[in-house]
Amino acid sequence: MPVLDRDASKDSGGRDALPKLPVPNLKDTLDRYLSCMKHLLTEEQFNKTQNIVTQFGAPGGVGELLQSKLTERSENMANWVYDYWLNDMYLNNRLALPVNSSPAMVFPQQNFKAPIDSLRFAAHLISGVLEYKTHLDDRNLPADYARGQLAGTRLCMEQYYRLFTSYRLPGPERDTLVAQESSVMPEPEHIIVACKNQFFVLDVMINFRQLNQRDLLTQLEKIVKMADNEEEQLPPIGLLTSDGRTEWAESRSVLMRESTNRDSLDMIERCLCLVCLDDASGPELSDTTRAMLMLHGGGLTKNGGNRWYDKPMQFIVGADGCCGVVCEHSAFEGIVLVQCTEYLLKCMIGSPSKLVRAASVSELPAPRKLRWKCTPEIHKLITSAADKLQRMVKNLDMNVHKFHDYGKEFIKKQKMSPDAYIQVALQLGFYRCHGRPVSTYESASLRRFQQGRVDNIRSATPEAFAFVKAMTEGKNSTSDTEKMELLKGAITAQTSYTRLAITGMAIDNHLLGLREIAHDMKMGKLEMFKDEAYLISNQFILSTSQVPTTVEMFCCYGPVVPNGYGACYNPQSDHIIFSVSSFHDSQQTCSAEFVKCLVQGLRDIRDLCNKCNADCAATEERKGQTQEAHTQTETKWEEKSPQRPSDLTKNKQTVPQVLVKTTDQSSVEAQTQTLPHGEA
Repeated sequence: MPVLDRDASKDSGGRDALPKLPVPNLKDTLDRYLSCMKHLLTEEQFNKTQNIVTQFGAPGGVGELLQSKLTERSENMANWVYDYWLNDMYLNNRLALPVNSSPAMVFPQQNFKAPIDSLRFAAHLISGVLEYKTHLDDRNLPADYARGQLAGTRLCMEQYYRLFTSYRLPGPERDTLVAQESSVMPEPEHIIVACKNQFFVLDVMINFRQLNQRDLLTQLEKIVKMADNEEEQLPPIGLLTSDGRTEWAESRSVLMRESTNRDSLDMIERCLCLVCLDDASGPELSDTTRAMLMLHGGGLTKNGGNRWYDKPMQFIVGADGCCGVVCEHSAFEGIVLVQCTEYLLKCMIGSPSKLVRAASVSELPAPRKLRWKCTPEIHKLITSAADKLQRMVKNLDMNVHKFHDYGKEFIKKQKMSPDAYIQVALQLGFYRCHGRPVSTYESASLRRFQQGRVDNIRSATPEAFAFVKAMTEGKNSTSDTEKMELLKGAITAQTSYTRLAITGMAIDNHLLGLREIAHDMKMGKLEMFKDEAYLISNQFILSTSQVPTTVEMFCCYGPVVPNGYGACYNPQSDHIIFSVSSFHDSQQTCSAEFVKCLVQGLRDIRDLCNKCNADCAATEERKGQTQEAHTQTETKWEEKSPQRPSDLTKNKQTVPQVLVKTTDQSSVEAQTQTLPHGEA
């Protein structure tokens, strides 16, 4: 059993002890908005936007009215932006969940030598899930505390309690995040096992006893045998959940007409999680291939129908060792997924399965296969969903790259934040690839506050833009010293904006709140939010996220716009894992080319740091030599020119002191140029 390596104090959800999310100052947000957008717009666009923003923020104007209403809202709610943000980020989005919304964690490649090995792995995994769920039910999950900037702050734990108790229900215009509250008489807990596009109910509590690993393996073997029965093969209903959200809502309404289908939907929607036993997907299982298979299952011809995308946690166990977890993102953030997943993998590593063969326990009732009544209309809907998923499979351009030149230890030696450094490298890579800066999203946790989710770190800062131009267009005209100063400025700006974001002072959630308050007040769409600059600011061509792990695995997700990139990175001590995605349909993007430019950018920044460090060392060496030379000169001069004590004292106070002071000053200047701000 792995140690839950966080603070041992029990958590009650963490809401009461935490402060509320503050409402930023209106003028500060509007000033930052203009600063963030100026270099991303033409001069004409910016002048227009500046006038609109000035009018919006004028004394007694509409901005102040909306700000006051937002402040009232914050006083009456635990978190003033939570509902607005959840709807805007997820529930209003009509795109299909796979690739567009649901991220995946890719586990280390497993070496299954026989079919039973994958079932043992699945049984062990389910056993870990039940153990973790017990911690959640008992409310004794150790509390999380912030790391990095402002480390040590207690974090909100609410997201953990949605891991196995929530469900995303499709709606015609907006989805609903259904949170299953505990009841006085809860029904027996169960897991849904998907195998060969069929769905089975695996009860994990039978006769008030939780199944152990041996029992679970027995039940999984029964499920595989039942799924192999070709006479009872049912259509791949799971494909419907991969469709657009409005289409899936309509299909679900058709399914609900039959009582058999209603019962099956109810069992899936109330389950703890899904375990998907996948068939082997082919001989080529590179990191890139495994990432794509986690995101979309490979379509109908592979395991695309062996999913139910509305459930927050789907554990994938492939017969070929391709394993991982796909999550529905509206319920929780990536760090919660990582913490849970790492617990499970450490559990499996720390307590190896002792199962040799499945036990023959006759008293265990066989798992129940879910039944579906499929009309010709439903068959047609499944075919349509399958076609769209297949197009998505062909369209995804994924590139997983392990950068082995260096990792976060090198960056730390430069006295720089690894996250800020990598973000600047991403800006350099994109600019080198596309020749322009674009709106960039990096998620920043707001779990320091009640019901905190995330806000956006706008990484395309003016300072980063100045640095990337110096490294590309001004490569030969800008000195290394100047480039180093620009790099430090870019990293300082990134670090400062990160601090703003994690303390609730960033601009995106605030602007969203102002927009939605105006909508609630039936004010129509204001010029501020119809402006082209606002639309550009929310077109995140580069969507990034740091997802660090302590276990060998990595995260991946798709782009959030058709002509953009998804860029997830996992910094380790001596390497960095990048998962870059885009769409083949876009003529503007190419994942392989972007990765190539990113790698070159990382090498260029390293070379710049090494060059400036070498120059600094050389300056220090010259300083030492100069001091030694003057000491020797002074000694010889004293030996050759005997003087009165008063003359000797006079000379000692003038010439040597002036020379040493000059050397010290040049040394201080050189150090200032090679150390990050605040370190000099």
